[in-house]
Amino acid sequence: MVHWFSWREIFFVNVPFGLAAQWLIYQHMPDYRSETARPLDVPGLVLFGSGTALLSWVLEVFGEHQLRAQSVALLLLLSLLLLGAYVLHSRRVAYPLLRLAVLKVRTYRVSVLGGFVTRLGLGGMPFLLPLLYQLGLGFSAWESGLLMMPSALAAMGMKAMAANVLARWGYRRVLVVNTVLIGMTVCLFSQVGAGTPVWGIVLLSLAQGLFNSLQFSSMNSLAFADIEPQDTSMASTLSSSLQQLSMSFGLACGSLVTAFYLGDVPQTDRLAVASSLHHAFITVGVITMVSSLSFWTLKNDDGSAISHGPRSATH
Repeated sequence: MVHWFSWREIFFVNVPFGLAAQWLIYQHMPDYRSETARPLDVPGLVLFGSGTALLSWVLEVFGEHQLRAQSVALLLLLSLLLLGAYVLHSRRVAYPLLRLAVLKVRTYRVSVLGGFVTRLGLGGMPFLLPLLYQLGLGFSAWESGLLMMPSALAAMGMKAMAANVLARWGYRRVLVVNTVLIGMTVCLFSQVGAGTPVWGIVLLSLAQGLFNSLQFSSMNSLAFADIEPQDTSMASTLSSSLQQLSMSFGLACGSLVTAFYLGDVPQTDRLAVASSLHHAFITVGVITMVSSLSFWTLKNDDGSAISHGPRSATH
């Protein structure tokens, strides 16, 4: 679409998929309701919602555009103040919007916070790869898009295998080893150059999709292994919010690393651009591998109740 039309058209892709999702939800999702009515925490909704939205926006703008340092600092400070105010507010009300006490559950805390750090490295890949393909290797927009597809196909294929992998090896081993494998895969993109055959890029993309999918399935399912049923909704909302923030952090991180290596390199100099991007891939890959340390605190039997349960638990 970007190749043949304006880039603005890509945002309309979400419309039919969103409508289809709404129909499927209405037709097939159970209408869960709490047995005891709880009042909506409106002040908490305003504080947490505005704080996370502002922080996410600041990080995306900071990663993609140039703003004055003073403006960024003020907006960042405001978002942190709003979130800090919510933390204080949540401790004083009987029914807070999000009960932060769920972070005391060790498996949930490791999964959510460890996943946050891991996504710092992975979040920049959708930004770095098109730059490599189009500016570094000279591919067109549609060719670059096609090279991104193997990763998505592999990710869908891994969903069918993730349950068996987790049942055999356990969450701790899978998350520690797989995070390192993801970082190594990211680093290998530094070897992709003008002479790299397309099939080699496809194989590397397939590997990345497999490892990424296993990582997200593992982190997302482990987060709810020890969460009480009454806290599932709160845990899900908090986890989703942190995931969105980590994506913004990852984009900003990838943008800053890329800008550091690119410097004043002209985009017409493909060799220099590719070399700079190769350094960025290595840096992001190392960050991802280091994030595996966050999963060392897991125990060997963590998550065993769901990894040896129904296959749908990890999907």
